[in-house]
Amino acid sequence: MQIRSRQTAFIHDLIMIPLAWFGAFWLRFNLEAIPQVHLDQALKVFPILVFIQAVAFWYFGLYRGVWRFASMADAVRITKAVAVGMALSGLAIFLATRLVHIPRSVFPLYGLLLLVFLSGPRFVYRWLKDHKFITHAGQRVLIVGAGQAGEMLVRDLFRDPDNNYHPVGFVDDDPRKQGRDIHGVRVLGACGKIPEIAAGANVDRIMIALPSANAKQMRRIVQYCEESAVPFRTLPGLQDLITGRVSVRELREVSIEDILGREPVSLDWDAINDSLTGKTVMVTGGGGSIGSELCRQIARLGPRRLVILEQSEYNLYSIELELRRIFPNFQVEAVLGDVADGVLVGKTLEAYRPEVIFHAAAYKHVPLLEHQVRTAVRNNIIGTKTVASLAAEHGCNTFVMISTDKAVNPGNIMGTTKRVAEIYCQALNGRNGTKYLTVRFGNVLGSAGSVIPLFREQISRGGPVTVTHPDISRFFMTIPEATQLILQATTMGDGGEIFVLDMGEPIKIAYLAKQMIILSGKQPGEDIEIVYTGLRPGEKLYEELFHSEEKRRKTAHRKIFKAESRMYDYADIEQCIGRLKQACERNLDGEIKRLLGELVPESRKKPADDAAGGGGKPKKAEVVEIKSKG
Repeated sequence: MQIRSRQTAFIHDLIMIPLAWFGAFWLRFNLEAIPQVHLDQALKVFPILVFIQAVAFWYFGLYRGVWRFASMADAVRITKAVAVGMALSGLAIFLATRLVHIPRSVFPLYGLLLLVFLSGPRFVYRWLKDHKFITHAGQRVLIVGAGQAGEMLVRDLFRDPDNNYHPVGFVDDDPRKQGRDIHGVRVLGACGKIPEIAAGANVDRIMIALPSANAKQMRRIVQYCEESAVPFRTLPGLQDLITGRVSVRELREVSIEDILGREPVSLDWDAINDSLTGKTVMVTGGGGSIGSELCRQIARLGPRRLVILEQSEYNLYSIELELRRIFPNFQVEAVLGDVADGVLVGKTLEAYRPEVIFHAAAYKHVPLLEHQVRTAVRNNIIGTKTVASLAAEHGCNTFVMISTDKAVNPGNIMGTTKRVAEIYCQALNGRNGTKYLTVRFGNVLGSAGSVIPLFREQISRGGPVTVTHPDISRFFMTIPEATQLILQATTMGDGGEIFVLDMGEPIKIAYLAKQMIILSGKQPGEDIEIVYTGLRPGEKLYEELFHSEEKRRKTAHRKIFKAESRMYDYADIEQCIGRLKQACERNLDGEIKRLLGELVPESRKKPADDAAGGGGKPKKAEVVEIKSKG
């Protein structure tokens, strides 16, 4: 039977009125026969009671809710309807009969009985619908997390009309919750017991209800789930749960971003708004991974105009189309061209006169650039010099150079060119009215050309997954987090600073490959092989965020540090970059490398870890269990 229509519910409530009314008389006379004179008077005034009480039911909205989801809000509405109906009925009956042969105690008894008769069936019906036929139906589910998200999830599982899932228990590390029941489902123990509980309870699926878990906690939970050999799913993170309601439909596969991602960033949006709102902002390389996300974040802040300079026609078209679709009244100027083209850059700056420039244009593929020295220098150094120097000529207030951890003790052409760009911006600061800042950070998850899309593609083809070295590690952060911290750093500097973003702990690429294979539903070494290929040209085993001669200083933001670095003479830098430009024009790779060595002496030293991992034939990976520190 389904209690769905308002009419059915209304008829039920009308039936409850005589039961409560005459039940009150019966209680008043000690569960004995009601004297005839009192019974006659009760029957006489009964129509008045029914009419007034029925109007109260409709007025207080007893039929807005659905019995299937009866809640405390329904109980409050019922209480109000009963109390008002009882009071008005009592007044009307008093005026009609002066309460002759109607004991006064009948009215409170009537109210209590009616409250029970209306509320009771609703909540019993909901309980039956939540629990009936569930105990032996569907997949047996273990829920990780007995907090609010877990409570909402188990409630949704009980409401599943197809009875696809049967919650058999929770696990939670909070000792106060262990042994307690939530909607009749017991908290069976701590998360470390997931493999044991899953085996003992014949669990078919594990559901992770920890939307606020950080990456370290997720790695720990995923490790336990992997040990149980039971399929597992997770709820979206807090930032994705916009509606605040968890449902079965929102469960998804655990992604590599879940176990590599980081806690949400807290920003001073007032300061960021003050620095960008109402201004003309320019982003070079605005079609790339970082540049395009910068454009999205900036567009939300309401600048007067956004100028995007990008040399990839398709990338420029894509980000312009996206911004015009999302922000139809927003002024976007798309400029197709090369940052090393001084004529184009000068004309663009003259036409739009940006007050803030984010310089994200750069070539970044390490092995590829090892054999493209001229191209790397022309884009990463000459391009930076062109935009940075012309920015001051056209009234730019703030120039933000986006750098990389590979600029620290660079062992490759890419890192060396970015270090020269850092040096030039530092040396240029203070020579004109423009404030030059540098923001340095490591890898971002899912960026174009990064290892994660490559691994996904290799896994989809059935492998092998190629890792250069068993011990190689990298820093990772999400693209939105990186861009938001760039915006925050923009508000903090006085000029000349190198801000370094807190990248957390480095992640071993072998661990990342193994986790991605497992999350795809396969086993490393059995379904998909991991093959070590040897370090590629210019590749280091690990990256650093600070040079040994740079002092690490805290800033007002806990995730942004400042590197107090060595200072260089501007005239020397200008002269050396001038010679680099001439060498590029004459296509002299040997001279370019020599000049890079003069500018960044540490780049001439072969990294110690290069020898450790060198070439050699590819070999089959020994799939080693890498324990997280959770």
